[in-house]
Amino acid sequence: MDKLQMDLAEAMGGVTPKARAEFLIRMLDVWTSIVAIVLLLPIMVIVAALIKFTSAGPVFFVQTRQGINGERFDIYKFRSMKVEPASDVVVQAKRNDSRVTAVGKIIRKTSLDEIPQFFNVLKGDMSVVGPRPHAMQHNEFYEKKIERYKLRYLVKPGITGWAQICGSRGETETIEKMERRIDLDLWYIENRTFWLDVKIIFLTVLVALKFKDAY
Repeated sequence: MDKLQMDLAEAMGGVTPKARAEFLIRMLDVWTSIVAIVLLLPIMVIVAALIKFTSAGPVFFVQTRQGINGERFDIYKFRSMKVEPASDVVVQAKRNDSRVTAVGKIIRKTSLDEIPQFFNVLKGDMSVVGPRPHAMQHNEFYEKKIERYKLRYLVKPGITGWAQICGSRGETETIEKMERRIDLDLWYIENRTFWLDVKIIFLTVLVALKFKDAY
């Protein structure tokens, strides 16, 4: 919500608690992204150089994902896999996946491949915290298998989320694992506040240091 919208809301009788929370979360997104980009810029340059000079292909991986209300946007990541021919089938990364490059193993393990998504947050396509956006083909598959799956689109997708810090990250090779992730995502959506986002960001740093289930 920008200043004009805030002024209009006040003129109509005051800002609602929900609107105030959304405004604070957006400010948290913007400032967290700016700080992260500035502090991590040297690392971004090093990662980009390593990718460029150790494997053929672009530095960045760009893929269409679905955001709030199912709207499509292009997500940015550092490329961690070998470039392969285009295919309608998207296979989740697995442990010891042969498609992952040498540099890719490191940046996936440390989540450094996710850094470019802070630019998605600044653009407004994503939040720092929210349900992780899945590949379009995976969305189409799970929307048919899990009735509540589409409820994830009620908020912007995030770089991190409640599901991730609760251990539901990495490969979801069974429907049960994805259902657990959806349950955690929906809990977050129902309980979403500014301070919950702050807590999740803090806990994400701790979880990232353990490098668990990232490959």
